[in-house]
Amino acid sequence: MIALPALTALAAFLVAGAQAHGGVTSWSIGSTTYPGWQPFLPASQQSATAGRPYTSYDPILNPTASTIHCNDDGNAGPNPQSISINPGDTIVGHYPQWTHAEGPVTVYLAACGGANCNSVNSGSVKWFKIAEKGLISGTLAKGSWANGILMADLKWPAKIPTNLKAGAYLLRMETLALHQANTPQFYPECVQLIVGGSGTALPPAEYQVSIPGGWGVSVKVDIYGEAAKTQTTYNIPGPRIWSGFTGIEIPGGSK
Repeated sequence: MIALPALTALAAFLVAGAQAHGGVTSWSIGSTTYPGWQPFLPASQQSATAGRPYTSYDPILNPTASTIHCNDDGNAGPNPQSISINPGDTIVGHYPQWTHAEGPVTVYLAACGGANCNSVNSGSVKWFKIAEKGLISGTLAKGSWANGILMADLKWPAKIPTNLKAGAYLLRMETLALHQANTPQFYPECVQLIVGGSGTALPPAEYQVSIPGGWGVSVKVDIYGEAAKTQTTYNIPGPRIWSGFTGIEIPGGSK
């Protein structure tokens, strides 16, 4: 029989392991906060939420994993909601914890093509990138990264493009942790939005990608290698950022 102190220590260890890393558990626009998916609760105990389901804070280690779109099988939860937002507004993803300082943060949108995204599988849509931040200053080995900001602030903002066409969208917020050599760790979470306004713009095809499919194994990087000691640029995976205005581009893929 295991002694009670040993059981207590084991339970504490298991809880700590379950709580490692991090993920989005709520969203906000201005002063209004919306519940997100709670990954350690079963579906039957979830509040009505616009957050898409995921089951843990554990990373996705395969850059082309079938679940890498929204960290799940692609379907909405049992009582799906949508958050209303206007072009030009900022939505913030809130993390109860984040434990890795190295790596980029990216934000994607995907049009659902209907009144809402409730029946849309996130593996079937085309995604376009609206924001990214990676290596801010310094070198790969000793630099300041977007993930360091997230670790300090435990939140990440994303501005909806100002001329985006009204409709239903999935928003995908992803942290990519690079602290383990040649083993990128992906942490995507998604939320359902209804974008209002009178915008008319959608990105042309060259900005849109399937996920998985938007990048491959070339995302592997060793921030502890000899080259990383002097390298001051980092190519963020995925397509170029789409600005929200047809014909106007904001180059992505660096820093």
